[in-house]
Amino acid sequence: MQSVTVELEAASTRELVNALSVIATELAAREVPDSAAACLELTETLAAAVDMQESALAGFIGRVDAAGEHRRWGYPSARAWLRSRLGLRENRAKERLTLARQRHRLPQVAERLAAGDLSYGYATTVADSVARLDDTDCATVEATLLQMADDGFSPGKVAAFGQRIRDVIADRDGTGQAPGDVRRGYERSWITSTRSLDGGRYIKGWLNAEDAAIWDGTLGPLAKPAGPEDHRDVAERTAAALSSMLSGGHQTTKVTVLCDLDTLTGGDTPARLTDGTPIPAAQARRIALAAGVSPLLLGRGNTPLYLGHRQRFASAAQRQVLEALYPSCAVRECEIPGTLCEVDHVHGWALGNSPTDIDQLALTCGWHNRFKHAKPHQIAIGKDPDGHWVYRLLPPTTTPPRTSDPPRPSGPPPTGWAA
Repeated sequence: MQSVTVELEAASTRELVNALSVIATELAAREVPDSAAACLELTETLAAAVDMQESALAGFIGRVDAAGEHRRWGYPSARAWLRSRLGLRENRAKERLTLARQRHRLPQVAERLAAGDLSYGYATTVADSVARLDDTDCATVEATLLQMADDGFSPGKVAAFGQRIRDVIADRDGTGQAPGDVRRGYERSWITSTRSLDGGRYIKGWLNAEDAAIWDGTLGPLAKPAGPEDHRDVAERTAAALSSMLSGGHQTTKVTVLCDLDTLTGGDTPARLTDGTPIPAAQARRIALAAGVSPLLLGRGNTPLYLGHRQRFASAAQRQVLEALYPSCAVRECEIPGTLCEVDHVHGWALGNSPTDIDQLALTCGWHNRFKHAKPHQIAIGKDPDGHWVYRLLPPTTTPPRTSDPPRPSGPPPTGWAA
């Protein structure tokens, strides 16, 4: 058992964090008390302490985000860093990042969260509600939602009221939502469109599973963040992707559905999109009837056949194979879809180590392609059990390691890892 002695006022922030880590480790190892009443009390006390820790985390995350420190570690965005290093799901990462970015605009929320007078749930609800408001409306909405929290409304009801306030502000500014909702069945896709007073247009609808697969395969990749400085939310990026499609700005858009020959000839084996989303066999056959079909031949063990010679740039056929094998960037922590990635010579074309052969190529996003070239000592290269190239980010070092003594990631690495 470790002992912790800290003089709170004299301790540095790092010393406090280290002490908290030791205490958390010990607490997690303790047996749960037999008394349910005691557990209830301990839960409420610990939850309040966790909320205050979230206040400190918001400050740390905000500083990392503002300074762009995550890019030095090989992550194109703060959200990508949170998902990878902290193991957060997308919604949780977005929640923490929103609070960190809005914290300076919400003085009452920041003060009360740090003092333990406001729960993390209420704080993130208010932060999300004001994220797209100007500073004047932000101050008014903060006071209104905090009063609702004090009056005992649940975070869910506060969030719903925050949405209503945003709608009222949008109506005031001439960008309100179209009233009502059209009730329709769910066998056929439908979309309603209503023009706003300022010449804009409201769009609402529902897509069945087949049309949703086409939507995801077409607009999904285009709606990804364009780079580390792209701070648009998902709704804004999706609107931009749809506008690009309608204006013909992405003429080469395609949807890749992977399926066995047996599926196309009447079998029941599901097909899948490149991101792994399953497509029922019957739907895959309907898609095939309405689309151009090109075969992708794989050798034994799913090893792609060679499609090109030793030339500088990958052929269109090679890229088709790579997009089927790499649904996203080869960097393990990166989620940029393969359709938006660049073809990368695994061991570097300039070094003469990597011919343009299919088994020496991978897909990496533009950010990580440049990062790999600029900081090769921060990339570990290996293969997953299926034989696909996988890149792993390594912490930054003051002095680049010797080629003969590369750094190794902590924990047991997959087979074939090399720096």
